[in-house]
Amino acid sequence: HLLLLKLLTNVSAALKSGLQNFLKTLKVSSAAGYLQQLSTHFAHSCLLSCVFMSIQGMSKEHIMEIRSKNINPMTSKITYYKKPVFIHQGHMQWLWDMDGRRYLDLFAGVATVAVGHCHPKVTAAVEKQLKKLWHTTNIYVNAPLHEYCEKLASHLPDPLKVIYLTNSGSEANDLAMLMARIHTGNYDIITFRGSYHGGSQQTMGLTSQSSYKYPIATSSGCTHTMCPDVFRGPWGGSHCRDSPVQTIRQCSCAQGQCMANEQYIGQLKETFAASVPSRVAGFFGEPIQGMGGAVQYPKNYFKEAYKLVREKGGVCIADEVQTGFGRTGTHFWGFQGYGVLPDIVTMAKGIGNGFPMAAVVTTPEIAASFAKAYHFNTFGGNSVACAVGSAVLDVRIKEDGLQQNCHHVGTYLMKELAKLRDKHEIIGDVRGKGLQIGVEMVKDKTSREPLCPQAMMEIFEDVKDMGVLIGKGGLYGQTFRIQPPMCITTADVDFFLAVFDKAIHNYMDRQ
Repeated sequence: HLLLLKLLTNVSAALKSGLQNFLKTLKVSSAAGYLQQLSTHFAHSCLLSCVFMSIQGMSKEHIMEIRSKNINPMTSKITYYKKPVFIHQGHMQWLWDMDGRRYLDLFAGVATVAVGHCHPKVTAAVEKQLKKLWHTTNIYVNAPLHEYCEKLASHLPDPLKVIYLTNSGSEANDLAMLMARIHTGNYDIITFRGSYHGGSQQTMGLTSQSSYKYPIATSSGCTHTMCPDVFRGPWGGSHCRDSPVQTIRQCSCAQGQCMANEQYIGQLKETFAASVPSRVAGFFGEPIQGMGGAVQYPKNYFKEAYKLVREKGGVCIADEVQTGFGRTGTHFWGFQGYGVLPDIVTMAKGIGNGFPMAAVVTTPEIAASFAKAYHFNTFGGNSVACAVGSAVLDVRIKEDGLQQNCHHVGTYLMKELAKLRDKHEIIGDVRGKGLQIGVEMVKDKTSREPLCPQAMMEIFEDVKDMGVLIGKGGLYGQTFRIQPPMCITTADVDFFLAVFDKAIHNYMDRQ
């Protein structure tokens, strides 16, 4: 009872408006009912606050002193919240701060902790490999690299069977750019406005968000075409997306037709006609934009875009850094949901559940072109990384059924969020697939003007104060991102929905 009472303090902001009103948001009629719901909600977690590991290290004050003196100020610039959350430990979908307060993690270290924080089977695989061999590089032959690549290749369709391991998504995309240019003999690469493909000097050229650009020369030969965003873009309707939830926009398209898709493909044709040479190196596309705010495209867009790119001599590159490994629920890879087959696939984040690991997968022909010169990566294919990656695949596929969980829980979450969208004027769009979800906030549904940064921050902080961590994205910072560990449950979703609804109410009450 003391534990449950302590958990109630996490919703103190909501209780200010009266316990009964808050209980109504949770669809329970009494405090006893709420306690019972909390008991059920937290019973599945094997790590409770009562077993929180005590802090033996430095104080928060000392941490902030070091931060101001020794940590690059860019770290503070990107840190969430007015009062930072001092994370101390994690287990599955839960995080604890240094004060012992627990949070439901719905952002997973930016869509990275795929199978759960400190998953016991992945942890065991790491410990086993650490006792055997840490590192050799590819100047020697070692079994973990080959075991992992064989396992990863088995989850990709032919002819995508040749793998090069790297350490991050930026590095993987940088390498994919190089492979595309070498193989085609062409230079120009097309991607979407609003996209994010990395922060290296090369991939900064691909990235199309001013917040991530410096006033220096980045990779030339990168052209940004209009993003086929059917909510915020000039065209969109009520049947465009492969998603359980469609936009609030209306259309008169006949069955099987999509006027919005035709218009956006027309914009891509204009890009070919006006902005690039007659032959291009490639086209980059995230199946669902991540940093861009979980933006989805018309269902047939990639089929037509890939055809146009290949007619111009280019290769098609799927950036699966955030969408890969079953996160979209219906398929293991995001590109499969569009019925297309790329020439190169890049992946990172969830590939290693938080361990620095990434990969570029391509065809034998493109891989052979890349082998014309030397390319060396010291840590790519590290023995410990491969042990982690192998364990993550086993947990996802064979044991925990996480792809199916993404589909089941994610669909439930989106449909319930759609009810909140219909209830609140400032929720403009709910979109996504599986557990790659965006909630776009607006000033009003008629104008679809982005909700102002101050308002976004107020809601964001309130959600955190009630015990849930989510992310932000979008070209104007107007979208809340939900990309949790793939092990979350419908009970977790219910808790978040009550918190999010209350945060919206709190904001509206202050207006």
